[in-house]
Amino acid sequence: MEYRLLGPVEVVAGAAQVPLGGLKPQTLLAALLLEHGRVVPLTRLIDILWPGDPPETAKAAIHTYVKSLRQALARHGADGVIVTRAPGYLVELAPDSLDLHVFEQLLAGAHRAEAAEEVSRLLTAALALWRGPALAGLGDSLLSGEAERLEQLRLGATERRVAADLVLGRHGQVVAELAALVARHPANERLRGQYMTALYGAGRQSDALAAFEEGRAALSEELGVDPGPELTSLHRAILRGDPALMPPAAPDRPQRTAPAQLPVAPADFTGRADQTDALIAALTPAPGAAVHVIAGRGGSGKSALAVHVAHQVKASFPDGQLYAELRGMGDAPAEPGEVLGRMLKALGVEFTAMPAAAAERAELYRSLLAGRRLLVVLDDAADEQQVRPLLPGDPGCAVLVTGRNRLGGLSGARRIDLDVLGPQDALDLLGRIVGADRAAAEPAAAQAIVELCGHLPLAICIAGARLATRQRWPLRLLADRLADEQRRLDELTIADLQVRAGFELSYRGLDEPARRALRRLGYLGVPEFSSWIPAWLTDTAETAAEDVVEQLVDAHLVDFSHVDGLGRLRYRLHELVRLYARERAEAEESAGSLSAAVSRVLSGWLTLADQVTADAPADAIGWARPVIEARPMDAGLLAQVRSAPHTWFDLEHAALVVGLERAAVLGLHDLVCLFASARLGPSFLGVNRFEARERINQAALAAAVSAGDRRGEAIMLAELGHLRYLQDRFPESRQHFTEALAAFREHGDGRGMAVALIGLGAGCREAGRLVEALHFLDQGGDRVRELGDDIALGYLHRLAGSVRLELGDYEQVRTDLKESLAAYQRAGSQRGEGLTLRTLSMYHRAVGEYEEAVETAMRAQEIFTELGDALMEAYAVRSLAKARLRRGESAGVLAQLEHVLTVCHAMGDRLGHAVTMRTVGELHLAEGRLDEAYALLDAALRQCEQMDVPLWQARTERDLALLHEARGESEAAAALRAKAVRTFRAFAARESEELTGGVKTY
Repeated sequence: MEYRLLGPVEVVAGAAQVPLGGLKPQTLLAALLLEHGRVVPLTRLIDILWPGDPPETAKAAIHTYVKSLRQALARHGADGVIVTRAPGYLVELAPDSLDLHVFEQLLAGAHRAEAAEEVSRLLTAALALWRGPALAGLGDSLLSGEAERLEQLRLGATERRVAADLVLGRHGQVVAELAALVARHPANERLRGQYMTALYGAGRQSDALAAFEEGRAALSEELGVDPGPELTSLHRAILRGDPALMPPAAPDRPQRTAPAQLPVAPADFTGRADQTDALIAALTPAPGAAVHVIAGRGGSGKSALAVHVAHQVKASFPDGQLYAELRGMGDAPAEPGEVLGRMLKALGVEFTAMPAAAAERAELYRSLLAGRRLLVVLDDAADEQQVRPLLPGDPGCAVLVTGRNRLGGLSGARRIDLDVLGPQDALDLLGRIVGADRAAAEPAAAQAIVELCGHLPLAICIAGARLATRQRWPLRLLADRLADEQRRLDELTIADLQVRAGFELSYRGLDEPARRALRRLGYLGVPEFSSWIPAWLTDTAETAAEDVVEQLVDAHLVDFSHVDGLGRLRYRLHELVRLYARERAEAEESAGSLSAAVSRVLSGWLTLADQVTADAPADAIGWARPVIEARPMDAGLLAQVRSAPHTWFDLEHAALVVGLERAAVLGLHDLVCLFASARLGPSFLGVNRFEARERINQAALAAAVSAGDRRGEAIMLAELGHLRYLQDRFPESRQHFTEALAAFREHGDGRGMAVALIGLGAGCREAGRLVEALHFLDQGGDRVRELGDDIALGYLHRLAGSVRLELGDYEQVRTDLKESLAAYQRAGSQRGEGLTLRTLSMYHRAVGEYEEAVETAMRAQEIFTELGDALMEAYAVRSLAKARLRRGESAGVLAQLEHVLTVCHAMGDRLGHAVTMRTVGELHLAEGRLDEAYALLDAALRQCEQMDVPLWQARTERDLALLHEARGESEAAAALRAKAVRTFRAFAARESEELTGGVKTY
């Protein structure tokens, strides 16, 4: 992880930029990084973010910004960087990960150095860290002074580096740089003096004198002063031609051949600005490191980047440029002796003087390069053994190496891992090939093409070339053809260019275990994975699978993604590599072996899921699951999942969805349905996992229908009913449960009928159909009592109690909730106990037992906090807040309810969000803030109208009637109250018997 302040404020993880949010979170992070290792008080942060006039919510806003920054950093493996420590916050990170710290260390090293060469090298490296003005993009804030201080450090370092270069006689090399600096700082006498010295040393005496006169005019205009004594003295020395100003004479050298072997610069080169800038900065004016390795998968543009950079820096290598194609991925990689022979010939060695042995050629090669500044480009290297004999021994020379192997054995080499192009660069590349106007005319198709090419440069170049040779083709035609996964690699072929061929070379270089792992990963098709998945796919130990995956990473067929929340490495497959791997799997392995591999993955997931459910009993009626043979499991993985199941599912759910959809297509419907019906709870496949659960359930339903499994189909219909219930889509929920009930009745499945009946009861309750809800729950209760299932019994009585609470049957409510609590406690279901306690708090509040309401809500909150169930914790907080309001307390309640609003919105809970908005509106109404109350109550009403929740709609209308009364709008108040009362009476709700003269916080 890299933290950058020397330019725009950025955090970079690998090749990915971490999103930091808006201006204020960026400013907050910059303030902490500037003081890294030291506590920044909260008051100081408030002054920085809101100079002069902070809002009342400043502290809360900073807490929110810190939370969002922590989450963004944690998603990229940097948890715990921002630490809360009184009286504020501090950042704790490896100093070398902060560019400012590295810059300061290099400055300190340059200050200690005595040799001009070392000073120049260190300061060149320090200045290469800058990407623009310090803290760019933060605007005017109290950090502006810090930005100015850093800019002064940068300018001072530049002046010292130029001084060292002048001592070394590099006058001609620094003239252009000094011209630009003097233009930006016309009154800086030291820079102007260096500029005059460089011009004079480069043989441009008249230009040096003109620069002095320009400086005199600038000083007079800006400061009203004349040049100082040092600049005046330098002017006189130039006038008299002082020989001391001339650069040191270069030692006599024999005439040598200066080779110029670089290939033509790529005409369509696009993007790679950061990598290009980094390489140019490292190679000029003197190489910061002798060897630079550009590594990446086939087609990523390694060679194009190397040649592009080589052309940019060749002026800094006056003794020439050598280029060699090493054919590292070919069937016959170039021998070092063969390459040295060509290089020596380019350096002027006659055939008769050419040594025969490769070792002697290497010695002669190094001798010829001694004392010279020469650039060597080695393209498509196979390994370190091939490269080492080709490396110059002189530090004045530099080497650019490209390869699919990272060449980790090359000591001292700097490495750049080349990923695919960014979205905009990918579009720009396509536009340069097909024509910008043509691409702009079909922006959606152009976007689709580059995405289907996976932003891989070679694939985009091939697609662009096909379009360029078919001017009548609309871009949409090629986009549609590429959309077919079965033919995409065939479409990405033109003349001698093939994406598939590039992958083939890398694939052939693998041993069989690595090939097998790659094939099966492509066949399964998961977007991201950790080592347990290839271990299951290949039926090997996880440690062996880790070694195989790292081999695939070294071959750039698998990409390292990040270190996950369990401390494990996660990887991903590029989309085109996935398609190639799937092709190889279907060509080289039997359908049976591939199906068995996918089955092992599903069995592994099921084993982990069963552990989760065993450790935390569910809170709702579930399915009688058949016993499956548990997958042998790595003990470390099992312990991690059991200790942090939510974290595991956060990491794995995207792979789960894709893997289960793939298994469904393969006909493994039994395993798919088993997982889809595993009641892992709302924290997993429920709230805020709507898309994941939708895809899993739809795939399982289709697989069950295809297999003719009527019971499996019924279970999946019931699961979809449960999902629609969680999504607040109550009519659809009841429809699915109705269809499932009919199917279960056909089979005489008592448990299935109980699930469907209770699901119908829950759906009717939310829709306000209270009598109908009890009808279904009573029928379901008969089935549940036959099952003898405490979880089902607890769930039934909790739902029945909540319905009777709506009806005002308080005596029976207490009985139901007491039975529910006892059943959940017998089953050991903490979550069920927490849910019942929350409903019990609502009961106590309804009957005026406010102390008991507060106590039970607090107990429920403690349980959900312990379980890590954010949504239900928020629900318990809302119950607690409402109980406190009824008890006459208001301090801190608004902040609690606003927190609940945030959680409900983030978790996709529409009904919870609407109910909480209504509660906050009631609070504002009770405290006389009528405008705020109206805004929230009106929004809550509109949200309730979108859902089938008439009772909540009527409650909100009743509150709005009170608001209209407070405004003196009696007619509007009467109309709304009458409408609400009609609804309460129609549904037999307890409010029909209540007075509506005061604010209720039900």
